[in-house]
Amino acid sequence: MFCVKGYVSGRVQGVGFRYFVSRHADEYKVCGFARNLPDGRVEFLLQGEWESVQSVVENIRKGPSFSVVTGVEVSESECQDLGNRFMIM
Repeated sequence: MFCVKGYVSGRVQGVGFRYFVSRHADEYKVCGFARNLPDGRVEFLLQGEWESVQSVVENIRKGPSFSVVTGVEVSESECQDLGNRFMIM
């Protein structure tokens, strides 16, 4: 199991970004969460097979069509017991 935590900056709230992350997480069988932060960023946690997590991160760097991603910070994280689903918070 490989786990990362990250933050996405730019125009990433109000454009379906968390649902975009959820869709790709489901596609690659990655669990975790995505949530909006008060400072305008989106925070995410991804857990799964290394290749799958990396594929979701690649999609996060692109973002959905109405978003403008200006920065993505990603670091390894301690795995948490989140079950086997992705949550939008």
